[in-house]
Amino acid sequence: MRSASVALVTAASLTALVGLTACGGLSQAADPAQPAARHFEGLPFVGVLFADGDHHCTASVVDSPKGNVLATAAHCVHFQSGDAADGDEPGPLTGDLQFAPRFSGAGDGTFPYGKWKVSGIHVPDAWREEDDDRGDYAFLTVEPDAQGRSVQEVVGAATPDWSSGPRRHVTVVGYPNETYNPENRPVTCTTDTERDDDEPYMMQMRCGGFYDGTSGGPWLADHHDARRPGRLIGVLSGGDTDAESTAVLFDRQARELYERVTGGAAKPS
Repeated sequence: MRSASVALVTAASLTALVGLTACGGLSQAADPAQPAARHFEGLPFVGVLFADGDHHCTASVVDSPKGNVLATAAHCVHFQSGDAADGDEPGPLTGDLQFAPRFSGAGDGTFPYGKWKVSGIHVPDAWREEDDDRGDYAFLTVEPDAQGRSVQEVVGAATPDWSSGPRRHVTVVGYPNETYNPENRPVTCTTDTERDDDEPYMMQMRCGGFYDGTSGGPWLADHHDARRPGRLIGVLSGGDTDAESTAVLFDRQARELYERVTGGAAKPS
């Protein structure tokens, strides 16, 4: 398992970030006692980020006044200064970035809610200015569809929680890439979280099956179903072993970034 801070490499054919974190990749066969992700039908507001047409990361729609905001991991969309040593200029991902809610299917797959063009990438100062993963989350804005509708109008959204503690019962959703997931089906795991002792600003869960491509997937506390999605308390970032995945816990800094992106005050947590 690689941490997010060292998981960024270039691919000339993509002009994008690749080599993302292989998060929580322990299978049931490796340890039957370890919880493992399972395939499911997906959630309308969770989908795949496509970078220049290739499966890139996972993202989800966050409740916002204009209905046009996504949450994902910062390492999915923005190079840090330390990556310049690999020949990459610090800054946001270039090229065509699109969001496909509830994408699934082998090969080209199906797009039940179409593709939504990402128009803005916003990461915290801690991610831009420091070569660590304490700011490994991002908020993206997307353009309306051809009918003028926001993505939230079409697929719904999860309400962010800016004051959660690290011990929660969560449902985590992600899209492993085709290497591990030829049918491009979303996976989910419901389990308990705890504070990461090594990185106290992060929470961690133990659940296998969150391979490359699941970075940016939502961590939903008190989730029931698509109509009662629960509260978004973080997004999948990385992990130190194949048995664990981590997320930066949304806090005051995350709320301040969200408010800058949306141009207004966040709803109370």
